[in-house]
Amino acid sequence: MLDGDLASFLDFIRQHGDAAYSFLTVYSMANSLLLALFAGYAAQAGALGYEQALAACWAGTFAGDVLRFWIGRRFGTRWLRGIPRLQRAVETAARLAARHHVWMILIHRYPRIIRNVAGFAYGASTLSWPRFLVLNFIAAGLWAGIAVSAGYGFGFVSEKTMTDALSVFGIAMLVAFLALTWFLTRRLERVMERN
Repeated sequence: MLDGDLASFLDFIRQHGDAAYSFLTVYSMANSLLLALFAGYAAQAGALGYEQALAACWAGTFAGDVLRFWIGRRFGTRWLRGIPRLQRAVETAARLAARHHVWMILIHRYPRIIRNVAGFAYGASTLSWPRFLVLNFIAAGLWAGIAVSAGYGFGFVSEKTMTDALSVFGIAMLVAFLALTWFLTRRLERVMERN
């Protein structure tokens, strides 16, 4: 299916664009920062459309948090009784969301630890559906815009510095960029854990 190099992979994405956008939407429901960054990179390389990649990531992350909010609202935290540590974390986040929901909704997609449990906490809190939907829509757009644009910018910079898109250097730069993103996300998580 793939020859093993970046150009072949981007060509594969280009040939299966509709499926790639669907995959982006579904996978973005988990707020996958690395995939959104790669989508921006692929958009800059011409394998995806920038606007379509942005819309797919935006829709996916929005829908994922709406689903988690619904589960939290419908079942509270009782469905987490078998995982006491996670239940306590969601209950704590729900109490925080009652007071600081605007900031929490704006930043919860970035630290890995809280990105997928925050939606459950918002649902278990006193936050209203309309307020959550509006804030979540804005925050999802910001997240998607930042992530896809950062990947696009990286693609632009790497294209300018590479003479051969098939080179090992290009792939190494992409891996280094994704590793740096992962490292910075982990650092942000540790800072948030301490606070």
